[in-house]
Amino acid sequence: MKAIVEHLSQYAFYHQDRRNVATHFVGIPMIVVGIAVLLSRPHFSLLEIVLTPALIMTLASSVFYIRLDKLIGVMMTILLALVICFAELVAAQSTFVWLITGTGLFVVGWVFQFVGHYFEGKKPAFLDDVTGLIIGPLFVFVELMFLLGLKQDWKKTIEENCLEKNSAMNKK
Repeated sequence: MKAIVEHLSQYAFYHQDRRNVATHFVGIPMIVVGIAVLLSRPHFSLLEIVLTPALIMTLASSVFYIRLDKLIGVMMTILLALVICFAELVAAQSTFVWLITGTGLFVVGWVFQFVGHYFEGKKPAFLDDVTGLIIGPLFVFVELMFLLGLKQDWKKTIEENCLEKNSAMNKK
């Protein structure tokens, strides 16, 4: 399994323009919440526990994040739990409210993503590596940490990795 900084470096290579990163601060949370809303309505029971696809996806994502880094994984799990709480509230509304909210967040979130990648001039990371879909929310969280002055050693390593990859790409 790749280390967290390797995943973040790979993702950051596609996100070096600050405008692109800024659009991701809006778009990725919208997409995550939109998906959670849409996947919170179908319910099924397993051993008297009510499950939804959103809850299963959140648990799997949390395990992935915790395996990468325990502290950041726990923080991501808390954020995802808040998303699930909101998604469950929306899913309990009328079908119209549920669909409009989930679909609206999802579509508008992707509009932000593609506007950001227009600024960047590069395609989204997940087109080359599907793990970009799960790294995206982690990237936004870690970028927030960088803005708060945390994990500056990671930031430096990620920036160096991106410079190396840019240099290698320019030589081709």
